[in-house]
Amino acid sequence: MGRQPGSKPTSFDIAYLAGVSQPTVSRALRGSRSVSMATRQRIEAIARELNYSVDKNASSLRSQRSNTIALLFFEDPTPDESNINPFFLSMLGSITRQCAARGLDLLISFQKMEDDWHVRYQDSHRADGLILLGYGDYTLYTQRLEQLVGHGTHFVRWGSVSDANIGATVGSDNVGAGRLAGEHLLVSGRRRIAFLGHADDHYPEFADRYRGLCDAMAGRGIAPHPILQVDALTAEDAGHAAAWTLMRRGAVFDAIFAASDLIAIGAMRALAEAGLRVPQDVAIVGFDDIPAASLTSPPLTTVMQDMKGAGELLVETVMAQVEDGSPPPAMLPARLIIRRSTDG
Repeated sequence: MGRQPGSKPTSFDIAYLAGVSQPTVSRALRGSRSVSMATRQRIEAIARELNYSVDKNASSLRSQRSNTIALLFFEDPTPDESNINPFFLSMLGSITRQCAARGLDLLISFQKMEDDWHVRYQDSHRADGLILLGYGDYTLYTQRLEQLVGHGTHFVRWGSVSDANIGATVGSDNVGAGRLAGEHLLVSGRRRIAFLGHADDHYPEFADRYRGLCDAMAGRGIAPHPILQVDALTAEDAGHAAAWTLMRRGAVFDAIFAASDLIAIGAMRALAEAGLRVPQDVAIVGFDDIPAASLTSPPLTTVMQDMKGAGELLVETVMAQVEDGSPPPAMLPARLIIRRSTDG
């Protein structure tokens, strides 16, 4: 079969030259993982050589797909009134790049507990699937996730990864990361380590980080003391208040592991107000490595999550559902970034 000179190339032309079926070409050019990497690369090379481009409108009409993903942020109180946790802003770039690599458009909005997301996006064909970032109190959020599963909505959320997850979940190894933070503080000679952040089912990511810290302490024969754990949400003011609560309890501590950088930054302000030096009197570790973490005085030791891997996995996981797959939960490693808040 040959293509007439001057005629527009088609996916059938690529299939002929690549020695595969036309549906295989379509899947490969959508970036589907059901096609092997070698075959995808061969098909993409032929498409470039023929100057072939996918007609997204025609493709969408045939498949009843919008080739669009909706990214929904859960609103968080922030000083700048953006209502977006700065950690998730770091993830946004990675998600956007992965969508672009897949030829997908990205809608960005807020998720509100009273809204019917599936009606607004997937059911109206505005988006093929949802990426959910943030959730507030998880015990309240589970009902919403169960509704989405029951409705057959394609979605993936960033959060704590466990066997009890509702729907597809991608997240960091929070227990392992908490263990890293705890071991670093212990090696530095700290023994009375406080934890600022919720440590229960309402905020499972924070609870996992605390569990990792407790594991590290147990390895040194140190039992965590309840007086050294103070609830706090992800906000500077919450960290500031939690650190003052800790000090007003009369607790003796020489280190703080904060469940987020924002909590840590607020705690550092409280310690300075109390005349305590970081790290001489109190070492402190945060979590997330937001841009502000390297700008504190002293710069904050923190746990950095894999933003590039997170964006890629979130997009690939929701698209696997769109393409009739059943992706397993995915857990990403995190690494400790040591700065002067623990190593002065």
